[in-house]
Amino acid sequence: MELKSLDSSLTTTAPKETETETEKDKDERSLLKSSSSSASYAPETLLDELDKKYAPYARKDAFGPMGRGPVPFSQRVLVALAALTLLPLRFISGVLILFLYFLICRLCTLTLFSNPNHQNVNEQQQEDHLLRMTGWRRHAVVQAGRLCARAMLFVFGFYWILIEDRTHHQLDSPGPGAIVSNHVSYVDILYHMSSSFPSFVAKASVAKLPLVGLISKCLACIYVQRESKSTHSKGVSGAVTDRVQQAHQNKNSPMMLLFPEGTTTNGDYLLPFKSGAFLAKAPVVPIILRYPYKRFSPAWDSMSGMRHLFLLLCQFVNYIEVIKLPVYYPSEEEKEDPRLYANNVRKLMATEGNLILSEIGLSEKRVYHAALNGNSNSPPRDLQKKEY
Repeated sequence: MELKSLDSSLTTTAPKETETETEKDKDERSLLKSSSSSASYAPETLLDELDKKYAPYARKDAFGPMGRGPVPFSQRVLVALAALTLLPLRFISGVLILFLYFLICRLCTLTLFSNPNHQNVNEQQQEDHLLRMTGWRRHAVVQAGRLCARAMLFVFGFYWILIEDRTHHQLDSPGPGAIVSNHVSYVDILYHMSSSFPSFVAKASVAKLPLVGLISKCLACIYVQRESKSTHSKGVSGAVTDRVQQAHQNKNSPMMLLFPEGTTTNGDYLLPFKSGAFLAKAPVVPIILRYPYKRFSPAWDSMSGMRHLFLLLCQFVNYIEVIKLPVYYPSEEEKEDPRLYANNVRKLMATEGNLILSEIGLSEKRVYHAALNGNSNSPPRDLQKKEY
């Protein structure tokens, strides 16, 4: 250690303070990429504070925030072994299941547009034809879809699904128009497909994807352009409302699957509900999903899609628990006030599922992820989702 005179120490005091502040700012910008061992305590402290502030998105599993936390050597060995053995088998099996269902959908829709009068129909007209698909075609698409979705869950390691049915077998009154579910992971969609095969809202680009595009059309998805402004959002809201009312009035129409939180959480919290799912004034089915875990959490809260899928497929057993609540029939007051309707359903789901109510939303999630990534200007592409 070098000793300096009093004068030199006085002249260097300000620069040292500036340097310290600069290092602190750097740690705040990039909490997972600390380059200084002497400042290792600061990022950890700031990370704890962020996890408390943005608790619904904080990961608590062995892999830490963004899946980049320090992992014990034994866990690394397990992941490496699974990546060499389990991952290839699951990936190939998943692709085969997806391709098989694509062929079934292709077969069921092959003759829909074979009529010369239907050869020049546009995409919207094709979607209308698929929505009105009935008879053996609809039966084959639905039954095969439910079977393939369950097979895909099995491939992902969800060998058993624990279902707690609290519906009391309601069969009399008019049917519900939508399924309202908390949103924890992309696996949510696979479960709901295997259970009730509903329609849902998807990005417009999904319709053009190989294999998945045709499947999404057979699911009668409502497509939304993420980059569009509020005018298009109103159109999507109106389309969802019409579809929910149609399902409520016609038992043969598929129900809508809605995630009113607008984004995913770690599964312990319930975010504020958007009222768009409740504008139709129709009854809804509240369903609560949980993903118990020992090592890796299937919740897709603060991790890139590819990293999450890789770790999910490398975990031998994954768990899912489902709580089915009775159909919620809105009162006259709730029908006139969609926000009240949404809040009451949210409180019921939080109580029945032992979930913590949180008042933060997607904007806070973007801030949290930007801080973890060391970028305060733009969040990861996986998080650039529009609320609806």
